[in-house]
Amino acid sequence: MTPRPVPTSPNPAATTLAPLLFVFLWSTGFIGTKGAALNADPFAFLSVRFVLAALLMAGLTLALRAPWPRGRAQWTQAAVSGLLLHAGYLGAVTYGIAQHLPAGVMSVIVGLQPLLTGLLSGPLLGESVSPRQWAGLGLGFVGVVLVVLGRAPGGGAYTTPALLAALFALLATTLGTLYQRRSGADVPLLGGTTGQYAASAVAMLTLTAVHGGAYIHWNMEFIVSLVWLTLALSVGAILLLLTLIRRMPAARVSSLFYLVPPLVVIEAYFLYGERLSALALVGLLGCVGGVLLASVTPKVGGAFARGRVG
Repeated sequence: MTPRPVPTSPNPAATTLAPLLFVFLWSTGFIGTKGAALNADPFAFLSVRFVLAALLMAGLTLALRAPWPRGRAQWTQAAVSGLLLHAGYLGAVTYGIAQHLPAGVMSVIVGLQPLLTGLLSGPLLGESVSPRQWAGLGLGFVGVVLVVLGRAPGGGAYTTPALLAALFALLATTLGTLYQRRSGADVPLLGGTTGQYAASAVAMLTLTAVHGGAYIHWNMEFIVSLVWLTLALSVGAILLLLTLIRRMPAARVSSLFYLVPPLVVIEAYFLYGERLSALALVGLLGCVGGVLLASVTPKVGGAFARGRVG
């Protein structure tokens, strides 16, 4: 079945709400991951999550009679995207949080992704980044640094494995975003996402077997976290992200991630008592200001300028 063409004049409300909804859903992923990591081995938890997500996406693909990837090349592209965006990124995030890195700190470290993507999208994708966008990326970077510094006093030292996991997650999500935009644009959305989760499930099941000592405490906190992360994140947020990557330049999609750390630290404050300092509040303002600058719509050209966001 041939995919339906993307409308050229979508509802303006949907154009505005799609990125905002994605930012909110993505921010709750860090909180849900902390709830799951407190009650399960990270790789065992992700094995369950990815298997459920693959089954849900496969059912959705069949129910809507959506196309599947065609040939070995598209299946390979889907698998590589999944290993980067899901197994690599989420595996490292979950492992780092399980190693007692606060959810808010994890979110601001991987929040460096827009800067790294902006640096790489030019040489790898041939996309131009305007001086105003670079200013926004720079301001957002400074804001992220201030949030990290503002949370450090009195919080104890972060372990090396936890920090390395955060850096690995940053690298995986950056490369995944760039790869998806460069090589995955022609892969059917629903069927391709099913392939992504299937490949990620195999990777996590393998790590669980190799790592050993897997456990899951099936209490209410874990079940709620699993259900939310599977439905709202693995299905809703991921489909939004992949759609945004296809319709917006990579640097502008990535700039949305600067809005995630402020929401995460606020959510973590109310749910887990992670307190904010004055310096962190300044950093939050920098993150918001940075995304506003980096997301300025050019007057001419580009899908983003035409409102093709969601």
